Amino acid sequence: MSAGRERGSAGGAGRDPGLQPERTRLAWRRTTLACTVAAVLGGKTALHGGASAAGIAGSAVCFLLWLGFLLVAHHRIRTLATTARPPVLAPRHATAAALCTVALAACATALVV
Repeated sequence: MSAGRERGSAGGAGRDPGLQPERTRLAWRRTTLACTVAAVLGGKTALHGGASAAGIAGSAVCFLLWLGFLLVAHHRIRTLATTARPPVLAPRHATAAALCTVALAACATALVV
């Protein structure tokens, strides 16, 4: 028997390599939706009861952080959808996505409190 058949019969016979990129793409979409909700709620809360300079500045920061995450996420979603074997996420993109997410959460929390 060949090495490929032995590996396939060792428990990976039902594995579909196309499912992992699909699950990852869907996870990026869910995270983008969560960031959108956080940015909208943060902006709504900041502007509730009248627009102040701090509220407008906080909303602008939330919007820019959301936009940064959206750009990274859209790039990754497109890469996952167009290639059969997508490359590993670049460290600078992973760092940018993580920083935007944490900063957006901190900004939205500061606007709410």
